[in-house]
Amino acid sequence: MSSKLYTEAKKREGAIANFLKDIVSIPSLSSQEGDVVKFMAAAMKKLGYDEVVIDGMGNLLGRIGNGPRVIAFDGHCDTVDIGDITLWNKVKPYPAVIQDGKVYGRGTTDQKGGIASSVYGIAMLKELGMVPKDLTIWVVASVQEEDCDGLCWQYIVKESKLRPEVVVSTEPTSLQIYHGHRGRMEIEIETKGVSCHGSAPERGVNAVYKMADIIKDIEKLNERLPPTKPLGKGTVTISHIRSTSPSLCAVADSCTIHLDRRLTTGENEQTSVAELQALPSVQKAGATVRVLEYSVPSWTGLVYPTKKYYPTWHIEEATPQVTSAVAGYKAALNEDPVVSYWVFSTNGVSICGMYGIPVIGFGPGHEKFAHFPNEEIDIEHLTRAAAFYAGFAIEYAKTPVPAKK
Repeated sequence: MSSKLYTEAKKREGAIANFLKDIVSIPSLSSQEGDVVKFMAAAMKKLGYDEVVIDGMGNLLGRIGNGPRVIAFDGHCDTVDIGDITLWNKVKPYPAVIQDGKVYGRGTTDQKGGIASSVYGIAMLKELGMVPKDLTIWVVASVQEEDCDGLCWQYIVKESKLRPEVVVSTEPTSLQIYHGHRGRMEIEIETKGVSCHGSAPERGVNAVYKMADIIKDIEKLNERLPPTKPLGKGTVTISHIRSTSPSLCAVADSCTIHLDRRLTTGENEQTSVAELQALPSVQKAGATVRVLEYSVPSWTGLVYPTKKYYPTWHIEEATPQVTSAVAGYKAALNEDPVVSYWVFSTNGVSICGMYGIPVIGFGPGHEKFAHFPNEEIDIEHLTRAAAFYAGFAIEYAKTPVPAKK
């Protein structure tokens, strides 16, 4: 692993790790990313970025280069909450700490590690005078991904009018190259009943009982969903249930379940809603099936509503985006990469799933540490990722300009 890019990234390893330590130490739950965005904007300016912008939603965009071909690197700077603090028995979620060749803290792997490596990897290109003359490179630290993946890029594409030829998602991939993942939806099913006093339940209609058969049918639906190449099996699971009644001494007059629906190739909003509406128990209960909406203000106060439907996407291995990633990996790290798919969902749902902009994934850290107590990332991963990001930009610039659609 003695390539020039890796050697140069290794020289910056301490700076990358400390930058990650600093930004992890700034808590940034979804819609609360303002402090970390401003900190990273100042860092980009010090690193020599040609332009640094915070858009109306609060996404941070740093530009290097001024060529006609535009590419971007994306990482979300919001994190989930810490969960049960007693499970953090090795380190605390904040402030981040560096020890044993790792950075520990909430957001190290998911997903600030990828941001740190891309910020420094692309700055390194400029410092070395290696930015391809045909490229404009944007490094994006996006917001609200944990709450609503892809919403940030809906805003970037539609409002900021940034439409790159390719986006590299820096979500964790264990330093493998990913080129797709299943989509997802958030759906509710509601049954209605008639409340009455709990001492005489026969006078009413219990909405919870009407839901019971639906719950059984959804479990069976999940079991029979077929696996489909290349992304595997779609899934559906119930993640929450609630009911309403005039009091705890009354029959429930409504019951609602929340579904997490993962979508494989060939599945979409229409097919998934239709299969739920066709369940005999749903029809018998006269239940309502609805796709939820997201309309939570960003840290800037902007509300940008969207449906909670996040499309499936993938690109073929033979595309210039994937082949450039493989070539960039070999050039930067002197070895052959693994090419695969994510298990979880990313901003690719809008970038590629909605807008057809090709996405490849490459990130430091292991997916298993996402949302996990004692979250950690290997510092060596940060270094290798920084070298790869620089290498990808160089290799992608060699590909033909894609035809305009």
